[in-house]
Amino acid sequence: MDFDGVLFFPVTPFDGAGRIDHDVLAEHLASRMPFGPGGVFPACGTGEFHALSAGEVLEVVRTSVDVVAGRVPVISGSGGPLGHAIELARGAADAGADGLLLLPPYLVSGTTDGLVAWVEAVAAASGLPVIVYHRGTARYTADAVTRLAANPKVVGFKDGTGDIGLAQEIVLAAEAAGREDWAFFNGLLTAELSQGAYRGIGIALYSSAAFAMLPELAALHYRAYADGDETTRMVLLREFYTPLVRLRDETPGFGVSLIKAGLRLRGLPVGSVRPPLVDPTPEQEARLRSILDTGLELAERLASDGATAPPAEEARAR
Repeated sequence: MDFDGVLFFPVTPFDGAGRIDHDVLAEHLASRMPFGPGGVFPACGTGEFHALSAGEVLEVVRTSVDVVAGRVPVISGSGGPLGHAIELARGAADAGADGLLLLPPYLVSGTTDGLVAWVEAVAAASGLPVIVYHRGTARYTADAVTRLAANPKVVGFKDGTGDIGLAQEIVLAAEAAGREDWAFFNGLLTAELSQGAYRGIGIALYSSAAFAMLPELAALHYRAYADGDETTRMVLLREFYTPLVRLRDETPGFGVSLIKAGLRLRGLPVGSVRPPLVDPTPEQEARLRSILDTGLELAERLASDGATAPPAEEARAR
């Protein structure tokens, strides 16, 4: 599965009654497409997969497939309890998704044999290719990846642990198994801050929650990253991403909550996060507004200096 561009993880908007707001979701998706994402991952981590019913996940996927309209791959969230994951795999296929991001099993962790069997059971449930997510109760070893690489329906690996040494072993294991087609990407929170290290071990792709909130700047970062413009990239990391990460780290769950708050500050009524996540305090939201203002100023200044983000058509051709 080919991805060419920053990976877009949209939020799931809720209305005042706590229901999914599909009109706002459609606006959220459509307004980001001109910035050239390489793929759209609805109902995943940033989309509050943990707080959605199976039916709600599939509603989000259907809306996403309709809006994206085949321009880039749409990868649905799946995972959790085995029965839930299988239900989502089948439903996402019927909804027109192009693949699955398999989030960790619920609550329990097992042996390598058990984890491999869990992945293969979900992969067998539909015709969709599967990307595994390495974090929490899903801890993949190089041996697990070697075994999964024998399954042609398993096509990628997302790292959410930050263990660079293990991630390097896993990349090498997939390559040794002859799977040069696997998509590897950095899935750490605010992945832009760590992507330089991941590129060094052969993981060139990364997910971006910031793209959901501030695509003007996130697309600039991707362009600088892809072009090897480290001067521009370091400016963005120093002046925008580092302050954002410091605020994010103050409260558990802010990897999602701040993105939704930022979208609200920018005028898109995406609603609050669902429990157990919490929204920022007024003081934290004021600091987020300042960080966003800085980011928008940076994007405008860098664009005027020639560090422009590619339009969607050019991004697709890269």
